[in-house]
Amino acid sequence: MSRIGRKPINIPAGVTAKVDNGVIEVKGPKGTLDFKFNPAMQVEVKGEEITVTRPDDNKVNRSLHGLTRSLIANMVTGVTEGYKKELEVNGVGYRVEKKGKQCIMNLGYSHKVIVEDTDDIKIEVPNPNRIVISGIDKQKVGQFAAEVREKRPPEPYKGKGIKYVDEYIRRKEGKAGKGK
Repeated sequence: MSRIGRKPINIPAGVTAKVDNGVIEVKGPKGTLDFKFNPAMQVEVKGEEITVTRPDDNKVNRSLHGLTRSLIANMVTGVTEGYKKELEVNGVGYRVEKKGKQCIMNLGYSHKVIVEDTDDIKIEVPNPNRIVISGIDKQKVGQFAAEVREKRPPEPYKGKGIKYVDEYIRRKEGKAGKGK
């Protein structure tokens, strides 16, 4: 039995979950998320708990068991607390500012890079070299943060670029001098 899959998911106060036709919908104070799970998995809402069970020990069902439970647990966490990713911008002249729904980034290019908020994702700029991306869907927040980081990935020589706050950049030594 999957160690992760067999753990029940507790439903906190203020959150409702319902299963209908192979789709689970979770409503909470921050919003609503729904997920179409694999028809082989059985998801049940019993009182204040959600349980995920599998029909047999087939390899595919074993792998889907823990995955389905984790995705549903992430939905419950998302509608109660939400998710956020913090990015740091390093480099001389690299700056970020927020104007309305647009995040305008000066990243050493000849033009400004502009990224906009979406309905699901909110961008905050607490200071000129930090970006905070937040939302209720863990997957969308992570994907959006990866796309913003991709605008100028960190380079290993000077460490310039956009990196996650908790990311470590392995630094390389520059060119060696002319040896005799």
